[in-house]
Amino acid sequence: MPQTLSSTSMFTPCGFSPHLHTSKEDEQGGLIFQDGNLTSASLDALIQHLIPTTDYYPEKAYIFTFLLSSRLFIEPHELLSRVCHKCIEQQRLDDPVLDKARIRKFGPKILQLLTEWTETFPYDFQEERMIGHLKDMIHRIAPCDEAYWKKMNQLLQTLNQKLATLSHGQEGIVKISAAVSDKLVAFKSKPPSIQREILSVCSDPYTLAQQLTHVELERLSHIGPEEFVQAFVHKDPLDGTKTCFSEQKKTSNLEAYVKWFNRLCYLVATEICMPAKKKQRAQVIEFFIDVARECFNIGNFNSLMAIISGMNMSPVSRLKKTWSKVKTAKFFILEHQMDPTGNFYNYRTALRGAAHRSLTAHSNREKIVIPFFSLLIKDIYFLNEGCANRLPNGHVNFEKFLELAKQVGEFITWKQVECPFEQDPNIIHYLHTAPIFTEDGLYLASYESESPENQTEKDRWKSLRSTILGKT
Repeated sequence: MPQTLSSTSMFTPCGFSPHLHTSKEDEQGGLIFQDGNLTSASLDALIQHLIPTTDYYPEKAYIFTFLLSSRLFIEPHELLSRVCHKCIEQQRLDDPVLDKARIRKFGPKILQLLTEWTETFPYDFQEERMIGHLKDMIHRIAPCDEAYWKKMNQLLQTLNQKLATLSHGQEGIVKISAAVSDKLVAFKSKPPSIQREILSVCSDPYTLAQQLTHVELERLSHIGPEEFVQAFVHKDPLDGTKTCFSEQKKTSNLEAYVKWFNRLCYLVATEICMPAKKKQRAQVIEFFIDVARECFNIGNFNSLMAIISGMNMSPVSRLKKTWSKVKTAKFFILEHQMDPTGNFYNYRTALRGAAHRSLTAHSNREKIVIPFFSLLIKDIYFLNEGCANRLPNGHVNFEKFLELAKQVGEFITWKQVECPFEQDPNIIHYLHTAPIFTEDGLYLASYESESPENQTEKDRWKSLRSTILGKT
């Protein structure tokens, strides 16, 4: 069924059970390690661990994990301010005469950290304060090496291009959403027969599966890793007055993607309920079964689940005469793959297979992994809920955030795959803008196609004909 992001009642427990190592703890500079893995520390110690020196640079995995999770405790502009302040202090960048030899050792490392931050979390730098801190740091080290000016300009140019691309993509999604909303309103008042249908736009299931993959990868590309954390921001127990990001949760791309899933569900159901003849409806069902099967083969599990969900919506599933004309064996195989039993055991097995294929792939076609997104969100939600952000001693529970970073990091790898299929603008335009029935419109179309079977359905049909068509 269609999904919702804001309602936690849509999620079911994923079985996440945090485990703690029992081996001896070992402390280094306020950082607690177990089995050689960083498990907890004070926020100050974690910030210090992020800061490069002349002979130290943090591990890439640590940088990603901390920048991802730190926003639960401190806003990015505050974090960057503290990082810059500590660098100025430790490298004596305020001294009238700078130690150029030392700064030439330190400079490339701080530039590398800032580059990784802008590349992985570009949305953080939509704030002027962030750009201000970044420029200030580079201005302080630049007198020691002319190359630093060039690197700063390259960094800012790349960042601006990335933000412009992301912004353009977001604007396109907003326009599409507005156009779709207008058409939904019209259908609330009257669901007439729709002039065009999917088979007139694309009759080849392989092509449609490929175009759906285009849409999925395009929309995924706009989701920043931080949105997975910001979606579930709570009050920090050490600050009872406000949440981080109190002015805005900044999860618009993530929410837009969930809306796309819902739209695809309703589009599939609309296309099935629309035709007046039973034979045509059965033909549309078989077409979508083939599309779903090809989505599975591609590794596009999100479109696959949306199609299955659309076919399982009550207005579609009640069309028994239509389904009797359908060769359902292939559909049952797909349903089995996406069966929620055992916390989606079959799907998770297929996802692991696709992920493994992606790791050893020789082409972009083999690299595609588009997870069932609402389940990914649910897993992250329960990982977040199942384990405290802070330990009783006030330390940040870093072990939890390593697991979070592992899940989000895998997703980031998948979303960066370039779609190998040729784009068909007509099909993509149809997928985004074709009118779809509301739930009431779907039920009315379903009852008009195959008459109600019991008194409850008859009463609902009569009510819908009255409210939507103005008939008694």
